[in-house]
Amino acid sequence: MIHVEHLTKRFGAFTALDDVSLAVPDGRLVALLGPSGSGKTTLLRILAGLDHPDAGSVHLDGLDATAVKTRDRRVGFVFQHYALFRHMSVAENVAFGLNVRKGPGKPAKAEIARRVGTLLDLVQLGGLAGRYPSQLSGGQRQRVALARALAVEPRLLLLDEPFGALDAQVRKDLRRWLRQLHDEMGLTSVFVTHDQEEALELADEVVVMSKGRIEQIGSPAEIYDNPATPFVFQFLGNANRLEASIAGGVARVGHWRVAAPGIPDGPGVAFIRPHEIDVDLADPVAAIRHQVVLGPVVRLDLALADGTAVEAAIDRETHARLALRPGQPVGLTARRIRIFAENEV
Repeated sequence: MIHVEHLTKRFGAFTALDDVSLAVPDGRLVALLGPSGSGKTTLLRILAGLDHPDAGSVHLDGLDATAVKTRDRRVGFVFQHYALFRHMSVAENVAFGLNVRKGPGKPAKAEIARRVGTLLDLVQLGGLAGRYPSQLSGGQRQRVALARALAVEPRLLLLDEPFGALDAQVRKDLRRWLRQLHDEMGLTSVFVTHDQEEALELADEVVVMSKGRIEQIGSPAEIYDNPATPFVFQFLGNANRLEASIAGGVARVGHWRVAAPGIPDGPGVAFIRPHEIDVDLADPVAAIRHQVVLGPVVRLDLALADGTAVEAAIDRETHARLALRPGQPVGLTARRIRIFAENEV
């Protein structure tokens, strides 16, 4: 179990982490998700011992590791740009952490060679032990970096944007492979990403961060379906943002009326996912401005009567059945609208 308690970290006048607390249960794969500058990489580096907090503590398996050096934490770290030693072969890179280990904990040469061979087989690079990083593809280099991190038998695996430097198809392949490897080895892992799809596909739990603070923690489904704040709603997945007027527990959003219990009267903000808008030909309230076919989905750019832009996403069968075209008036039904008071935004 990893426990982070009330971490604060400043770089001059910039607050990278602002009283952050987090628990990572054993065997979980946790994503730190957020835009640049949200504090996710700083948190990861503090977990690794590469940076130290100005306040707060880090506990690994019940022990205070806040002041423990990186090499004594049994933490594996995988960098975005691999950080492989160019003058070392694949096998030498993987063995590096074991070769530099001091004292009685250092394995014998034969044991290091055996462990390196096992790991290279595990990451599907068994025949490339003698090659150098310059002779490998980006995906292969990232697998070498992961094998090197696993060689020290870490109790915590940390990955900083591990697939950010790879093309889209290689990223997808390595994501599936990493998830399988994580489950087979029973690892506890934390990875940093700004890619929402990556976080939702890979993680058991997602930690959404903004401006050095945690906005929400939950499963991918919880975070996507029930965003706790307007920031999470806008950052995680596509969403229409519309003005709302709230009175007596009811919000008026364009032609829609939505229950808004507990939200004070006054201006508000409404969020609607494009795929939660149904389109029909009855009671037109909008006009199609543009439409784009994206595989099995058709994205409709719409204009409400007052000119407000709205995006809807419908399946191609519905699009064909309704024979939709640009300029056509259409009716809209929102299956779910989330309301926030203006001062929450």
